[in-house]
Amino acid sequence: MYSFLKEGEFIQITIEEKGKVSGFISRFGDTPSDKGSFLDQFFKSGRIEGGKLSITTEPVHGVWFTFEGTIGRGPGRKPEDEGYYVVRGTLTRFSTDAEKRTTSQERGVEFQSFPRDTSPPQ
Repeated sequence: MYSFLKEGEFIQITIEEKGKVSGFISRFGDTPSDKGSFLDQFFKSGRIEGGKLSITTEPVHGVWFTFEGTIGRGPGRKPEDEGYYVVRGTLTRFSTDAEKRTTSQERGVEFQSFPRDTSPPQ
């Protein structure tokens, strides 16, 4: 799990066999119909090759995301440290309005991994 754009938001990335990536983004809605609601956006597609990561989410309320970038080691020294892994790249937010016009906003992002719980199960 990694931080997302705002405090309380996160992205779950699961690397599966043969470079397939699954997961979801949990974020706060920002359109008039869902402002402040917590939304889950599942990955429509995802791939990883080497350290290069690409993701596209399913649309929710006319909004979806694509990500192109890398995943690699961050400043954390141990898996239980925040930022042990870092996802860096370009996140593009697409939105479709009532007239079916699509707009996009692109930005550079860095998502740091949450600390892992390394204590043994009880």
